[in-house]
Amino acid sequence: MKKQKEKNKNSTRELMGITEITDYSLVTPYGELVYFIIHPTNISVLSESSVSSRIYALMTVLKGIAEIEMLCLNSKENFDDNKEYLKKRMEEEENPIIRKLLMQDSTNLDRMQVQMATAREFLIIIRLKNEKESDVFPYLSRIEKSLKDQGFTARRADNSDIKRILGVYFEQNVTTDRYENFDGERWVVLGDR
Repeated sequence: MKKQKEKNKNSTRELMGITEITDYSLVTPYGELVYFIIHPTNISVLSESSVSSRIYALMTVLKGIAEIEMLCLNSKENFDDNKEYLKKRMEEEENPIIRKLLMQDSTNLDRMQVQMATAREFLIIIRLKNEKESDVFPYLSRIEKSLKDQGFTARRADNSDIKRILGVYFEQNVTTDRYENFDGERWVVLGDR
């Protein structure tokens, strides 16, 4: 019973295995994770030789970094439950005007989903282990420069990017503009007694 009470007191970060979110990384018991966000290229419009050169460029980057991990996230919303609900409502609805409005809503959701279908985020993750603090930033800068030299639009994720990535990964939440450090943080007024 005591163990259960202690377990209920764990923070969300502890449950996810996160020690800290810094200005540039996610600290876990298994190392410090630094994320580089790579903006995707629409390869469907490239020639075969251009696609091959993009693959070779990525291979060149990957060969130069030993501690690399990759992650691809859908940074789009899924409207399947909403569309299923609208479909069910259309079948039940007797009023033709309401049925037409429901059909328009469904069509609008389809249109939104098609527009966001290519909303992907590609992340290169560097797991830092026991690196000296003085060596970390030059190392990360070399990685970022290597990505850019190979023609990738990339940048190192900051604190707000990391929170958004966690929100998308764990909750599929792509609509929140700003993530709080603590639940209800936006309602706290400092200096007001």
